[in-house]
Amino acid sequence: MKIDITKYIGKDRGVWFIIYAVISSFCLYSCAFAFRKAFSVSTYEGLMYWNIDYKVWLITFQVVGYMTSKFLGIKYVSESPPEKRAFTILFMMIIAMLSLFLFAITPPPYNIIFMYFNGLPLGMVWGLVFGYLEGRRSTEILGAGVSASFIFGSGLAKSIGKFVIVNWGVDEFWMPFVVALLFMAPLCVFLFMLNLLPPPDELDEKERTKRIPMNKKSRKDFFVSLSHGLILLIIAYMLLTAFREFRDNFMAEIWKELGENDTSLFAYTETIIAIGTLIICGSVMFIKNNKNAMIINHLIVIFGIFLVGISNVAFEYGVINSFWWMTLIGMGLYMGYVPFNSIFFERIIAAFRYVSNVGFLIYLADAFGYLASVNVLFYKQFGQRNTSWLHFFISSGYVLSFIGSILMVASLIYFLKKLSWVEQQNTYLKVDSKK
Repeated sequence: MKIDITKYIGKDRGVWFIIYAVISSFCLYSCAFAFRKAFSVSTYEGLMYWNIDYKVWLITFQVVGYMTSKFLGIKYVSESPPEKRAFTILFMMIIAMLSLFLFAITPPPYNIIFMYFNGLPLGMVWGLVFGYLEGRRSTEILGAGVSASFIFGSGLAKSIGKFVIVNWGVDEFWMPFVVALLFMAPLCVFLFMLNLLPPPDELDEKERTKRIPMNKKSRKDFFVSLSHGLILLIIAYMLLTAFREFRDNFMAEIWKELGENDTSLFAYTETIIAIGTLIICGSVMFIKNNKNAMIINHLIVIFGIFLVGISNVAFEYGVINSFWWMTLIGMGLYMGYVPFNSIFFERIIAAFRYVSNVGFLIYLADAFGYLASVNVLFYKQFGQRNTSWLHFFISSGYVLSFIGSILMVASLIYFLKKLSWVEQQNTYLKVDSKK
């Protein structure tokens, strides 16, 4: 029998409810990052196979696994019933950890394949976790809170991974499994806590629209009715994801080229970024009108993308040092990236009163986002092999800033016109949820 925790933490928009939901979801997903990102702090220097850096092989296989999971998740996550979320999350994490164990005991290059099977289950976890939080009056602050784990969790995983290697003398092949093992127990605790959250109430459904599993027909109908705007958003998100993955996976190499070797930098810069992103994105919760919130979300993403370009210019002209450059560029990146994973599609659904779930849109965008990330990895390895990680990263930031801004402005114009037409015709989107 499920415990009723509302008698202790109150209802949806209550302070204690928000604190409980943010802590449990944030800590759960931060723990999940230990299963995915710890390995990237290792450089695996001197290892090359088939004339390609060993680490590039590892990242590529993991990202391909993650990408495969996102395409599968378009169907699986959007159709997943709430009562199976906790078991599915735990099952996926166990598979990911076992993959890291097999990676450790198998000699290279044969262990590369296990990074694919590490990424494959992990790609499902975000949509299942966010399913607990969507469709609520407090979804913005909850979504921003758990999304901050993208930043903090990744930095923490890398810092712990580096600590395990330097202070415990753990081999860099065993380090990912050891870090995952350290985080398994707390992950189970926070998963139990999150699973106690009650579903959205009637007032939530009135303000944010009811959230239900979506079948194939309902997914197709939704996409077709907003296809032009969604395509613009997906392309912009592809740029953001590719840039974010490159920064995340090769941060150790970028810091090394900048002459920084302090292991605490990973967690320090990312904590600043996480707090800033949480405040900015979470504040949208106080905008009750869904149309206005949709506009503000667009503006947050546009400003974030623009900040990436401005930070590059300031760094190259010596206005800011490497620490603040990495921090500001990360802030701009996550101001663009985080809304797509939580509040952006949340308010589009609410504005158009579409009875559905946000998992479909998140995984649709994510699938193509990670496809772009894989292509960027191959382009860097085969097309820009002699370009340093740092120079490639700076150049990519300029591309994101220029093209991404244009796409987001076009998206804002489209959705405003589309919503205006829908309001005039009073023909809000419908969905057939029958299986």
